[in-house]
Amino acid sequence: MPELPEVEGVVESLRPFVIDQTIVAVHVSDQVRKSHIEGKQAIIKGATPEDFQNAMVGYRITSLIRRSKYMFFDLMNEKGAAVLVGHLGMTGAWFPVHSLDEITETKFRNHVHVVFELSGGYLLVYSDIRRFGEMRLLNDISDHPPLLQMAPEPFAEEGLPHYLEMAQRTKYVNKPIKEFIMDGHVISGCGNIYATEALFRMRIHPSRKVGRISTARKIALYEAIVAVLRESIDRGGSSISDYRNVNGGAGSMQHFLQMYGKKTCPTCGTATKQKVIGGRTSTYCPTCQK
Repeated sequence: MPELPEVEGVVESLRPFVIDQTIVAVHVSDQVRKSHIEGKQAIIKGATPEDFQNAMVGYRITSLIRRSKYMFFDLMNEKGAAVLVGHLGMTGAWFPVHSLDEITETKFRNHVHVVFELSGGYLLVYSDIRRFGEMRLLNDISDHPPLLQMAPEPFAEEGLPHYLEMAQRTKYVNKPIKEFIMDGHVISGCGNIYATEALFRMRIHPSRKVGRISTARKIALYEAIVAVLRESIDRGGSSISDYRNVNGGAGSMQHFLQMYGKKTCPTCGTATKQKVIGGRTSTYCPTCQK
C-alpha cells in the first residue's frame, strides 16, 4: 500500500497538470457502477456514480495537497468551495494523459475507473487494479469526521508532542511499538515499510511494548521515522508491487531499504524473522532488534 512518501510524490507530480483546470466531464467505469448497484460502493464513496459525475462538473481545481496518505483536491465553482478527498488504496494510480493509449502498462490501462476531462485538454485518469482506493466529494472535511482524527503531519512542530502524549495513554501503553507507530491517530502516514525501517535503525523489536521504551528512545524513534520518510520522498518513494507514481513512474527507495522484505540482516547476517503485528507482517532481525 502506498505510504506518505509515495502519495507525496503523486501529489507533487500531478500539480502542474491539474491546478487551475476546470473539470468539464467525468466518466465512471461500468465496474464501479455495478459495485454500487450491489451495495459495495467501490472507489466512489458517499454518492452514487451519477451524482458524483454531475456534482464534479464545473469545479476548478485550485490546489492539491497531501495530508497523511490522502490527497486533497481543493475545488471552487460559482456556488462555493468543496474538496475531493482521494486515497490510493493498494493499487491506485493517476495518469494525466491526452489518450488512454498513453498508459503503457496494460494492467493499469485495463483497470481505468474514473476519468476527469480537464479544460486544458488533458484527461486525469484514475486506475485501480484492486479497486480499494477511494474518492469522496465533500463540502468541507468536517463532513467526514475520520479525517479530523488524523495525527499531525510527522514533519510538523506539533507532531512529536502529540506522539509522546499518545504514548502515555492507557490504550497504547501495552501495544506493540510497531502497531503504535502505524496508527494514523498517532503518526500520520507511517505504514509498514517505513515503520519496519525505522525500528531496525533504532534496533527496537517490533513487538516491544510502548510502555517498555524510554522517553528518550521514543523521541529517537520518532526522529528516525521522520528521517526515513524524508529520504523516501527525496527518492520518489518505494515502487513495490503495483504502486506507480504519476504516468507509471517508479521511485527508487526500495533499493535502499535495509530490513523490509529482507531475508538476512545487513548488519549481522542473521536470518530475519517475520511476525504479524497489528494485522501486518513485520520483518525484523532477532539478533539486532531487542
